[in-house]
Amino acid sequence: MPIDPAKAVAAEPRSAEISWDHKDVQLYHLGLGAGIPATDPDELRYTLESRLHVLPSFATVAGAGMGVVGGLSAPGIDIDLAAVLHGGQTVTLHRPVPVSGRAVSTSRVAAVYDKGKAAVLVLRSEASDADGPLWTSDAQIFVRGEGGWGGDRGPSERLALPEHAPDATVERPIREEQALLYRLSGDWNPLHADPEFAKLAGFDRPILHGLCSYGMTLKAVVDTVLGGDVARVRSYRTRFAGIVFPGETLRIRMWAGDGRVQVAVTAVERDDAPVLADTLVEHS
Repeated sequence: MPIDPAKAVAAEPRSAEISWDHKDVQLYHLGLGAGIPATDPDELRYTLESRLHVLPSFATVAGAGMGVVGGLSAPGIDIDLAAVLHGGQTVTLHRPVPVSGRAVSTSRVAAVYDKGKAAVLVLRSEASDADGPLWTSDAQIFVRGEGGWGGDRGPSERLALPEHAPDATVERPIREEQALLYRLSGDWNPLHADPEFAKLAGFDRPILHGLCSYGMTLKAVVDTVLGGDVARVRSYRTRFAGIVFPGETLRIRMWAGDGRVQVAVTAVERDDAPVLADTLVEHS
C-alpha cells in the first residue's frame, strides 16, 4: 500500500520559515471578492493598508500552504496526486493574525484514517512567531483507492441543520476571473485555470478553489454576524461537499447561536447544490 500509516504519523515534523506582508493579505482578500463597493468603509478594512485587518482563513495560504505541501511528501506517503481530494478544512486561531509577520510553520501527518474505499490524511500545520502560537490548520485529504487495510475509520461527525429558518442569508457572486486572481495566493493547480486540464479532470470548465469558497464564507459570517470583527473568530471548520464554478453565486445561510455560527453554502444556479457542509464558526 502506498500509504504506511504508522510511518507517516511517526515521521518527524517538517519546519519552514514563512513570511507575509500587507500585499499578501490584500491579494488574498481581493481573491475572495473583497472591495465591492471599492469605497465602502467596511470593504476598505480588507483592501486598504492603513485600515487593514486579516481574515483568519488567510492562515490557509500564508507561506503558500506549507502544511498540505509538506504533508503529501512526508515519509510513508507515496500517492498519485490525481487521486487526491481536499475533503475538509479547519483553522484554529490562538490570537489574531498580524497584517505582516514572520513565523515558523511546522507540518506533520496528524492522523491517517481508513474509510474503506479511500484513506483520509489529516495534515496539520502549526504556525508560531516570536510571541508564541498563531494558528493551527488541519486539512483533511481524501486519497481515493487507498483504504481497506482495517484501520481506524476516524470521526464522521455531521452537523444537522437547524429546523428553523436561518438568522441571515446572503448571496455572494463569483466573478468570472476570480479563480485566476485567487490562485495568485499560491494554489497553482491548473484545474482552476486551464479549460483543457479541467476537461481531463471531468469538468466542463475550470472550477473555483474550495479554499476560496471557504474564505468567502468566513468573510460573509464576519461581516453579517460578527460586526466585521475578525478578532472574534476562534475556529472555523467545513467539509467540502461540492464544486462551484466562476460566474455562479454562493447562497450562504447562517444560524447564530451561543458563541457559534452554523453555516450552509450552496450554488444558487444549480438548484442550491451543496458546496460547503458541516460548517461551523466558533467565536467570542
